[in-house]
Amino acid sequence: MRATKTLNKPGRYFLIFIGSLACILFLSCNPKTVSETSMAFQYDKEFKINKTMLKDKIMGGWAGQTIGCTYGGPTEFSYQGTMIQDYIPIEWNDSMMEITFKESPGLYDDIYMDLTFVEVFEKEGLDAPASSHAKAFANAGYKLWHANQAARYNILHGIEPPATGYWENNPHADDIDFQIEADFAGLMNPGMVNSSSEVCNKIGHIMNYGDGWYGGVYVAAMYSLAFVTNDINAIVSEALKTIPEESEFYQCIHDVISWHQQFPEDWKRTWFEIQKKWSSDIGCPDGVFNAFDIDAKINAAYIVIGLLYGNGDFGKTIDISTRCGQDSDCNPASSGGILGVVLGYNKIPYFWKKGLHKVEDIDFKYTNISLNDVYEMSYRHALEMIKRNGGRVEGENITIAPDKPIAVRYERSFKGHYPVKVIDLGWGGKYLETGKDPEYNFTFKGKGFILKGVAEKLETGLANKDLIVNIFIDNELYEQVKLPTAFRTRRHEITWKYNLPDHNHKVRISWKNPVEGYRIRMDQVIVYGPEPD
Repeated sequence: MRATKTLNKPGRYFLIFIGSLACILFLSCNPKTVSETSMAFQYDKEFKINKTMLKDKIMGGWAGQTIGCTYGGPTEFSYQGTMIQDYIPIEWNDSMMEITFKESPGLYDDIYMDLTFVEVFEKEGLDAPASSHAKAFANAGYKLWHANQAARYNILHGIEPPATGYWENNPHADDIDFQIEADFAGLMNPGMVNSSSEVCNKIGHIMNYGDGWYGGVYVAAMYSLAFVTNDINAIVSEALKTIPEESEFYQCIHDVISWHQQFPEDWKRTWFEIQKKWSSDIGCPDGVFNAFDIDAKINAAYIVIGLLYGNGDFGKTIDISTRCGQDSDCNPASSGGILGVVLGYNKIPYFWKKGLHKVEDIDFKYTNISLNDVYEMSYRHALEMIKRNGGRVEGENITIAPDKPIAVRYERSFKGHYPVKVIDLGWGGKYLETGKDPEYNFTFKGKGFILKGVAEKLETGLANKDLIVNIFIDNELYEQVKLPTAFRTRRHEITWKYNLPDHNHKVRISWKNPVEGYRIRMDQVIVYGPEPD
């Protein structure tokens, strides 16, 4: 036996104390970056899972998303720029999902939007082109808002993806839309984050660009990683490697991770830090100059707050994501779905699953697909994607070849633009009506504008029509557009233009087909100037 030199107990304790103090000082001065976060798995090693467990995790993702959406639904956008205080109760019982499915099925736009794309893959195969997804999405019977509606209008009027989501064609490009719809991409790519990003590239650009697209890429990557590790910190941090570091989306989520390290027991402190730094929306016409914030990055931050501070507790996770406010049904839907994959369906606590069995055979509105249906569809799609990406399916045993995350390309919406003024057109707005002046003019100084408004019927019994307007900028025809009075096919804003020379401009709106019983309402003009230094 080799002789060794030993210290007495006081000496050993002193060295332990000095070593611990050094570690504490090092960590306090050097908080972990995303690239330094320890992982619970290695990318160069195959991951083994059996079919039962894979399906259980897929079911957990869809179930968790449904539960989170239901839980947060009653508070959706009721708390804008403020959190939901602890003393405010949020109800949960075994009838809530059944009641919501039957009485408020539109709440589940998070899910039936996903199902549009899942169904296209089911019918046309996993190589279905973006055009097939765009066509299905644009012609679906459900109502849409923000980036989704702007993209629908673009598709129905001859614009093809990815131009449909590009910010100059879509003022809502940075909104949350694809972020709430990207769950399916991660669920069909277990452990394969780059394959998930490829799916997101195809579909996410139908409705978003830049930070709005990154929201979907990031959420899908977290779903994908949730299959191969139960380390929430690793999921959040490694998924962020799919996002370019120079993007504001990356910087926002990186800040959340850093603040969690600084304030590990105080999610509200992190929430306040997010509000101070990241709550200024410059893109969405409904969020600029308002407390309303549907920007992807800040709502993604609320997802991450729920995941990090929830510490693997399902109820705590969705409750925190809900109490962060703003889109308080979509955010817990995402955090609940991601944690649902980590836990698996069978380990989601019964308290949160109670009542789920009552709705699993009910088709989501606007679809012929139920939860039980999509459990099977996603499972089949995942098996095929595993085989396509270097994995193996051998009897009951599955081998996954995990991807090391690679950042997608850098994109930025609204580059060089900053909101500088809102021109309020008066109480109730301005109108183009029959029997009155069919034109309206306004002037502004800047490099871009958005004219908010809508075509509308004066009586509900009238048929829907397309009202046609000519838009002139500086006395030159800029565009002739159709403004449908039908809500499902409406243009989200009347007109907009970016990248103008930064000087005085005159805009004229001329109604070409005035019809009795209809009118065009104009609400506000948002003016953009150069981006501040």
